[in-house]
Amino acid sequence: QSTWGYLFRLESFVMIFFSFFKTLVDTKARVTVELKNDLEISGVLHSVDQYLNIKLADISVVDPEKYPHLLSVKNCFIRGSVVRYVHIAKTDVDIDLLQETCRRESKQERK
Repeated sequence: QSTWGYLFRLESFVMIFFSFFKTLVDTKARVTVELKNDLEISGVLHSVDQYLNIKLADISVVDPEKYPHLLSVKNCFIRGSVVRYVHIAKTDVDIDLLQETCRRESKQERK
């Protein structure tokens, strides 16, 4: 596998997640973003860009006793490269749409 093939595949997966998160922005879904430094922030998904940078509104910190200085913060921007996980409620995920998108992308990759 060439480096270019790997990068193309990685880029296509990033675009799948970007498209998926854009659908969640439209529904005003509440998500929890876990950062690589173990900080977890919950909030309404306000926007996401092609680098998977995330803007959250109406935020709260999952462990306020550990991060009391963040209690007054209401909105935040999270750089995509520091995100470990994004937790989403099952009810906010359209599994059929996600599976179909992955199938289409997989078909395109085989061509």
